Amino acid sequence: MRPLVAHRPSTPLTGRIRVPGDKSISHRALMFGALAIGETRISGLLEGEDVLRTAAAMRALGAEIERLGDGAWRVVGRGIGGLTEPDDVLDMGNSGTAARLICGILASHPLFAVLTGDASLRRRPMRRVTGPLAATGARFAARAGGRLPLAIEGTGAALPVAHRLEVASAQVKSALLLAGLNARGRSVVEEPTATRDHSENMLRHFGATISVETAGAGRVITLDGQPDLSAADVAVPGDPSSAAFPLVAALLVEGSALVIERVGLNPLRTGLFTTLAEMGADIGTANRRTEGGEPVGDVTVRHGALRGVDVPAERAPCMIDEYPILAVAAACAAGTTRMRGLGELRVKESDRLAATASLLAANGVRVAIEGDDLLVHGTGAPPPGGGVVATEMDHRLAMSALVLGQAAASAVTVDDSAFIETSFPGFVALMTGLGAAIGPARR
Repeated sequence: MRPLVAHRPSTPLTGRIRVPGDKSISHRALMFGALAIGETRISGLLEGEDVLRTAAAMRALGAEIERLGDGAWRVVGRGIGGLTEPDDVLDMGNSGTAARLICGILASHPLFAVLTGDASLRRRPMRRVTGPLAATGARFAARAGGRLPLAIEGTGAALPVAHRLEVASAQVKSALLLAGLNARGRSVVEEPTATRDHSENMLRHFGATISVETAGAGRVITLDGQPDLSAADVAVPGDPSSAAFPLVAALLVEGSALVIERVGLNPLRTGLFTTLAEMGADIGTANRRTEGGEPVGDVTVRHGALRGVDVPAERAPCMIDEYPILAVAAACAAGTTRMRGLGELRVKESDRLAATASLLAANGVRVAIEGDDLLVHGTGAPPPGGGVVATEMDHRLAMSALVLGQAAASAVTVDDSAFIETSFPGFVALMTGLGAAIGPARR
């Protein structure tokens, strides 16, 4: 256990920073590099525990993966269908993304593998991935509720995927597309609402034939199976989900001004920026460009007053990981913020909907859950604070609570911060370097 305490800093938060590489893109760069023919060079890879689990898993499946330096990696792939059976159980740690996407890869390879993870990941359901993947001909055996440990018997004659998602999920969509890579014929995945499209962008980048068509609020993705993916270098941009924490902290601490360089600006990932702008935040972008198929730019932010807003449910897919930190911003805004359609948060690292509400309530903020909506009643003044937050092994809850401590009237304590490193290595050092007040809590 590593408890931390955060309180109001004595000076504004200022500086130019870079946040760690995008976690979603980092996972996929390693996976697609392992499935391609030739050598892929990756720069800016997130070296948090979650991504390192993916690197270890793809290495266990036969790819040659080597760390060359800070964020620099080399992957020599096996080609589509060329992965080999692992000698041991694949431990995914805390990473739901790694577990679900690797299920898709394994489903269409003729090998046997077992996936497990830490206590948090073993509580998370996998059936929404394994259910549709079973249509390829793969077989799955798991604990009650489809939970890990999960045994997978892949097939060497995978049927193409034809599936319409009932609930929008980039992880499920990506798992199905990864399975379709080694199937004969054309796979089609339809999503009811557009979700982050890093898999589609990377498939194009590595040479797959893929098309995306708009269908109402959603999209239809069509992929030709068994392509010869060619190695392609990947420059991983800064993670907008990680940028969210120093960004919101700067909004809440008087006099603050930050520039966060080289952040990914994929429009299917920037719902938080849109929402904060609607709340009156002074946020801008500069130096926009495209790198490796992904839009990138520098994000600027200055302290200012915020107001409550109504966040539509259809925005959830492009900011699903950012609701805890948005709730912190809403706690300091004037008026009520309603965040609609957050059912997906119930199956994150924790029941993130309930845990976010508990985080705020423990620090004197009026909050309510109505169905799948979260209501935060801000007063436009510093929240009381003074609470101890049970983080439930959820890194985003821990970081959100530490940001709340920068604005609250009394210090905010988190019971454990050890797992922050899984997604944001060096978070505390980066924040304190800006002027944030975070330190060890007395036990």
